[in-house]
Amino acid sequence: MPHAHPCWVVFGDVHGHTANLLRIPELARADGVIVTGDLTNRGGVAEAREVIESIAAVNPHILAQIGNMDLAPVQDWLDGQGRGLHLQAVELAPGLGVMGVGWSGLTPFHTPSEVPDFQLAAWLVDTYEKARHFKHLILASHTPPHDTGTDVTGSGTHVGSRAVREFIERVQPGLCLTGHIHESRSVDHIGATVVVNPGDLASGGYALVTFADGVLAAELKLIGD
Repeated sequence: MPHAHPCWVVFGDVHGHTANLLRIPELARADGVIVTGDLTNRGGVAEAREVIESIAAVNPHILAQIGNMDLAPVQDWLDGQGRGLHLQAVELAPGLGVMGVGWSGLTPFHTPSEVPDFQLAAWLVDTYEKARHFKHLILASHTPPHDTGTDVTGSGTHVGSRAVREFIERVQPGLCLTGHIHESRSVDHIGATVVVNPGDLASGGYALVTFADGVLAAELKLIGD
């Protein structure tokens, strides 16, 4: 049976580890799946296709974008499949849309798809022009906003994007779905915006987003709980 209200399963940082997909109880019945980035571990289209096909075998309604660990051609392939989210604005339900910005800010690790923070800022501005008409808006940003519970490394350093934070402060989307920093599985707030980092899929982290009676909500979930 479908859910009583529209809902979406959200995860990222898959890195090719798809075994947990079959352990997400809501996945088959959800209205769709949002993948916030890092389908692969420095992989290209072949590796990304395996991940997407594994998801589609359970739920074919997928929106996905690359993270810093995916090769750039993966996004072109996702776009060609009609499943691309990076730089796109997509209606999820009447009055509700999602906009996506993938890749990541610069890291010390020289991963395949990194850009300076000013590029993230420009992408956010440009993509918002496609999304500003939605009454309720979700931002899917692979890179978390700076200085939140969602961007803290194991050493305690905040490594998120100032551009993402400034965009959220200015626009106040209802929800920001993020990832990138596996150990920062948490929910935080920037003003009225709820910021959710479910952690990496291999560790069992995902989120469930619901939209009922004009109210947008997100819940952190852990496989096995």
